[in-house]
Amino acid sequence: MNDSIRHVSRNLRVVGLCTIISRVFGLLRDQTMGALFGAGPIMDSFTVAFRLPNLARVLLGEGALTTAFLPIVVEELNHRGRDSAARVTWAIFVALTITLCSLVLVAEVALALLTTLVDLSAQTQLLCHLTMLLLPYVILICLAAQLGAVLNALGHFVWPALVPVVLNVVWLGALWWVIPAWWDDPVNQIWATSICVLMAGGLQLAFLLPVIWKCGFGYRADWRTAADSIKRVAREMLPVVIGLSITQLNTVLDSFVAWGFAPTEGAAPFMALPGSPPFPLHSGTATALYLGQRLYQFPLGVFGVALGTVLFPLFARHAQRGESDRLREDLSLGIRLVVAIGLPASAGLMLIAHPLATLFFQYGKFDAAAARMTGDMILCYGSGVWAYCGLLILQRAFYAVGDRLTPMSIGLWAMLLNIILNLTLIWPMGGRGLALSTSLVAAIQCLITCVLLQRRIGRLEWRGIATTAAKTVIAVAVMSGVCQSCLAWTEPSERLLVRGLNLVVPLAGGAVAYLASAWLLGLREPWLVLFHRGTGADVSADDQQAGT
Repeated sequence: MNDSIRHVSRNLRVVGLCTIISRVFGLLRDQTMGALFGAGPIMDSFTVAFRLPNLARVLLGEGALTTAFLPIVVEELNHRGRDSAARVTWAIFVALTITLCSLVLVAEVALALLTTLVDLSAQTQLLCHLTMLLLPYVILICLAAQLGAVLNALGHFVWPALVPVVLNVVWLGALWWVIPAWWDDPVNQIWATSICVLMAGGLQLAFLLPVIWKCGFGYRADWRTAADSIKRVAREMLPVVIGLSITQLNTVLDSFVAWGFAPTEGAAPFMALPGSPPFPLHSGTATALYLGQRLYQFPLGVFGVALGTVLFPLFARHAQRGESDRLREDLSLGIRLVVAIGLPASAGLMLIAHPLATLFFQYGKFDAAAARMTGDMILCYGSGVWAYCGLLILQRAFYAVGDRLTPMSIGLWAMLLNIILNLTLIWPMGGRGLALSTSLVAAIQCLITCVLLQRRIGRLEWRGIATTAAKTVIAVAVMSGVCQSCLAWTEPSERLLVRGLNLVVPLAGGAVAYLASAWLLGLREPWLVLFHRGTGADVSADDQQAGT
């Protein structure tokens, strides 16, 4: 257990720090986009268009491909050595390139025919054209994600975690210095932005190539020895895509519903219900949803994705070696960390949602009404952060033991439920109903996945998990009280300094209150994430006392 604690603690901090750097640049990027374009039709079209290749990146690149490919790399490294793993890696790289290029070409032709043969509104035309421009980004980022999976299997987490920084730095540089200097028209500006995103995708791939070569994985493909591995990856990816995609697909569905049920210039109401208002949503809802998703994804990326990235190679290694006890121990450790970090993250986001939106986005064309709408989205999405983090851990445990069908089945039912809740809640709640339905579905999906996983691998260490949960709930209650007290003293203001204090003071007060409460209650998981140096003595002793 101590070795796992050292591994998780050390690498979680490394990946988390890299993710923080990326997300800070990402927030600056989104802030600049909001100020430049506002919450309107042009920004709505871009956010929906970017969601499609970004979804493919998350699913094929960071999700399904990595999940299907990483155990193969681990197996090759353990049984046949680095040279064999390199041959398999590059053979799959070439096969993936051919496959992705073919899929993107088909999509480009389909969209070209759609825009040529069908009389579409100006906003729909812009959406299709931007999508056509951004689709090649899928090829570049998926290839980069495959190389990142190899580095993770080798125990290198820093370089893959820094890849998103490249995108955000290039994007920010274009928004700050290039685009305003050359283009005044918003449509031309959004086109230039899309081109810069595509260029950044190429730089992300180029960033990893020297690193993978330095690790002894220079190009050498062997199609004969890699054929079985290619078939295995292709066979296993589909259920993994479906299983891992549900939360992401649900957020994309949210965006499409927001785009379709809001008024557009010169367009008839889309799917309006008989006898109901023609548009239950406002223009700009898709933008507010996207920005709300970006904010809740900050703690999800810093902690949830980082934890899944660090734990998955451990899960795969335990499964390969038949170490069921160690798999359950590490999974229980992951759940305890999700409870101790995910619950306060959810509560914190809900409490500071509106100060967050005001500070980061209420500039330029992005007015106070748009900021309030974005704050509502952050609040509703934030309520499910703990569930999103839990799913990242639980699903990867299923995949590590070779079960890809169970997460897929759960996910399909979850997606159906989300569609039903989306089309139900938008009428009484507006855009907030879209975000809330996704969070509710994620919570239900997480709990069902946990129950079925235990049936698959055996009983988890519930005594230790329950102890952590009880202490966390008490600490979160104290944190919420302190944060609410600080928020009661804040006042709306146009001054940047006051806006910053309205966010920083409640956030700092809540964080100090939570950590102090955790220390007094003997809740060790937050300190494991923040400061653990590798002894593992305190946590292990606590584990034993808790029955782990």
